[in-house]
Amino acid sequence: MQDTLFIAGAGIGGLTAAIALSRRARPVTVLEAAPALDPIGSGLQLSPNALHVLRGLGLEEAVRRHAVAPEAIRVMSARTGRPIAEIPLGQTAEARYGAPYLVIHRGDLQQVLLNAAKASAGIDLRLGTRVRHARQNADAVQVEIETEKGNDHLSGGALVGADGVWSNVRRRVMDLRQAVFSGRTAYRAVVPVDRVPARWRETSGLWLGRRAHVVHYPVSGGKQFNIVALVAEDWQEESWSTPADTSALLARFGSWPSECRDLLSLPDGYLKWALCGMDPGTSWVNGRFALLGDAAHAMLPFAAQGAGMSIEDADALARAIDTTDHLPDALARYQAERQDRAESVLRLARANDRVYHMSGPMALARDTVMKGLGGERLLARLDWLYGWRPPEAR
Repeated sequence: MQDTLFIAGAGIGGLTAAIALSRRARPVTVLEAAPALDPIGSGLQLSPNALHVLRGLGLEEAVRRHAVAPEAIRVMSARTGRPIAEIPLGQTAEARYGAPYLVIHRGDLQQVLLNAAKASAGIDLRLGTRVRHARQNADAVQVEIETEKGNDHLSGGALVGADGVWSNVRRRVMDLRQAVFSGRTAYRAVVPVDRVPARWRETSGLWLGRRAHVVHYPVSGGKQFNIVALVAEDWQEESWSTPADTSALLARFGSWPSECRDLLSLPDGYLKWALCGMDPGTSWVNGRFALLGDAAHAMLPFAAQGAGMSIEDADALARAIDTTDHLPDALARYQAERQDRAESVLRLARANDRVYHMSGPMALARDTVMKGLGGERLLARLDWLYGWRPPEAR
């Protein structure tokens, strides 16, 4: 079908976009390279801006069954081991923004989206199908795909690359520069929550230290506990992710408070990831080709908005396409709506990189400012981010 929209990638952004388009009776074919969508990954954060989109798709209840609404973000000093500030979430965030702030395992969120996609009319989900290349003319796109049965060609109205940081659509189809290593590494693990001290089971923790910080929070409906250590270091591995043992990580945190080290010691091992990002200013759209989520604006995870921005992108894409049958115009309108906001969040993540990892007098000044502002005002500084809603929810 010439009006079929192809989405490369069945991750958070790709599945959300497919569901949003199906709700508007637009046929979608999702092309996913993986032969199965296994519940892999670790925790992620869904702030109210993302929840408003999921609510509009009828998915909030399913998401809440797997998520936790932390009462607060407890910001801790890696220098002193004492609290710096406590940013209220829970009922405070929900009352302020009209939707909750949730934390969830990535695999749980993807499963909710996958179930919804399978139950939605008009979505053709093809696993084990890799986009090799694509071409376009004034009326259509021709997509070359690779499957276990060989190569084939599909014809449709547009191709959206929602295929992540290492996007084939970005590199092979649109000939754009790929993401580059940021000089930051993330060590991620999940452990049973009953191994975690009770005081951390209903809050998010954020430990700020020199050239590193640690984030942790409950996931999987409170049954599991997500731990992430983010470190400034070179990447010497052959691939962009690799297993890492706990002792190697703890050696990097030898001078940190015992409470944080005790949490870091809980997992038997970690998965270590190179953090990569993109610079702002690159076009996401070329005629009938477009990018979405990390493929468009991969950012450091220091604003906890990777999933949120992908979900917002998906909503904007579906709304733009719903207003016209001329897909190049719709894709151009999608980029015009989304790019400035996504790149503002990208810049926020970079700014947080500097603020989180200060040392010496600068760290002392940061802590003093945060204490002086207090949790309520620290939360209010993110009203522009968390307070966003799609037009139909305003």
